[in-house]
Amino acid sequence: MKLDFIDLGKLSVSKVNMRYAKKAPDVSDILPTVRKRGVLVPLIVRPNCSPGAFEIVAGARRFTAAKIVAEEKGDAEPQETMLPCAILEDGDDADAIEASMIENMARLDADEVTQWENFVRLAKEGRTIEDISATFGLPDLMVRRVLALGNLMPRIRDLYRKEKIDAATVRHLTLASKSQQRAWLTLFDDPDAYVPTGRQLKSWLFGGQEISTDKALFALDVYKGQIIGDLFGKEQFFADSDAFWTAQNALIAARSEAYLEAGWSDVVVVPPDTHFHVYELTKAPKRKGGRVYIDARASGEVTFHEGYLTAKEAKRLERGDMPDSAAKSTRPEVTSTMQTYIDLHRHAAVRAALTGHPKVALRLMVAHAIVGSHLWSVKPEPQTARQAEVRESFETCRGEADFDENRRAVLALLDFSAEEPTVTGGNGDDYSLAGVFLRLLDLPDRAVMDVIAVVMGETLAAGSAAVEAVGMTIGIDIASYWRADDAFFELLRDKEVLIRIVAEVAGETVAAANANEKGKALKRIVADHLAGENGRTKVDKWVPRWMAFPPSAYTTRGGVGTVKAYAKVEAARPPELDPTSPGPVLALPAPEPDHQSVPLAA
Repeated sequence: MKLDFIDLGKLSVSKVNMRYAKKAPDVSDILPTVRKRGVLVPLIVRPNCSPGAFEIVAGARRFTAAKIVAEEKGDAEPQETMLPCAILEDGDDADAIEASMIENMARLDADEVTQWENFVRLAKEGRTIEDISATFGLPDLMVRRVLALGNLMPRIRDLYRKEKIDAATVRHLTLASKSQQRAWLTLFDDPDAYVPTGRQLKSWLFGGQEISTDKALFALDVYKGQIIGDLFGKEQFFADSDAFWTAQNALIAARSEAYLEAGWSDVVVVPPDTHFHVYELTKAPKRKGGRVYIDARASGEVTFHEGYLTAKEAKRLERGDMPDSAAKSTRPEVTSTMQTYIDLHRHAAVRAALTGHPKVALRLMVAHAIVGSHLWSVKPEPQTARQAEVRESFETCRGEADFDENRRAVLALLDFSAEEPTVTGGNGDDYSLAGVFLRLLDLPDRAVMDVIAVVMGETLAAGSAAVEAVGMTIGIDIASYWRADDAFFELLRDKEVLIRIVAEVAGETVAAANANEKGKALKRIVADHLAGENGRTKVDKWVPRWMAFPPSAYTTRGGVGTVKAYAKVEAARPPELDPTSPGPVLALPAPEPDHQSVPLAA
């Protein structure tokens, strides 16, 4: 860099100058000084493409003031139009941009959008965030905050520059996708629409399901899902709540396992949609049968409450009606997650088999119409499971695949889109009802029966006594629909039950010899026998007692939902339908040999 005097006529404002292409800057504060004493502080310039010409990198206001004074004087002496200049090397845009910004920002803070425009230009010239931070004496976070404006559409940046939206709204808009930003602008332009701003905007963007990273039980550096942050501050959020809960539930399951291994009588995981307050429980130590409650909230927060019983259990314990051993034995033999797993697999098997027995489906449908159920709205069974491994297990099982094949055939029969998720659960308007009714009138009886079977399968409640009754009536071989998978073994945690299962697949001798082994070793023995690996004899078509038709338990502790549901079926069975009764038994016709569930139109 060298100093020299350059004629006013050979100078022009450079495009890298922060004030380029804007209206003439306000020079009222420096004009009196320039009139009296001229330009004292050198302009920063660099050679232009024209010979002998220079462009001003910093000093546009002094240049403008000097031009005004020159015009006021008219024919000025040549020396009066010469301005002091510091000449940069030719071609270094990054140095030029920095020089312009340093001077302007030191004298008068530029707005954040203007800073962003220039920071971006510096970044394109190869400057890193650390370089920019060091040059301007700004924290890295502030530089990142300014650069985050690049996530916004130009019109939103312009609204922010004009102070028509506040900083909090802009901060949350940096989290939004381009389509969300366009949707927000549509609301902003509509005078009658509600425009979410500030904290309400964040809820609008996340659909009310924003989960911040500080709620995670797991280490963020091993998380495979996407984490997004606004870069204006330190807040970060999980982009996919399902992916978050998959990782969070894995840690919850591990903690549950550790509590059980430590001797707690039970671990109850309270899902976000379940009412729970710890003050409704009573403290009870581990030796008195106290259990652990894990409260998972929709916000992602998880709280572990150790050593509690219900008020009723606590009173029984206080009266002595619930000795220590009895208190500990009240733990069900299957966890609530395992019960969900069992219910969904058995449900999938029953409704898949039901498609081959339309006469049974019709009778069940009539029963629903007369008695009703919590599903008879009509709406399909939601088949919900918070745990991703349980969802994946039943969604990919044979029962679901077979049923989906029949469902698609029925959708085609009814002229519905093949992409519809269900046959039932429409909007219920008269036009749709009439259309479906007229379509059914054109179908032969056999096709209508097949439609009924799929409708009945969709509205059959998982875990209900109806599943048991239908499964027993049809005579379902659950082994044809289910096999032990990774999710099953992950959910299998009860040591006593594990030993009994080892006895089933490997024999009592092996079970006795491995009674003191840990659960992992016992599961390995079972898996090896089912696969016929590691020298173990292969066991075909094994199913746990809970999943068979009829189901049974491995212990006397109870707490198995399928066994309870089956007991209700047996209690409701009329004597004349009891296979052990000497009276007549209902003989249901077998499926016709030539019946093919798919394609139904055939």
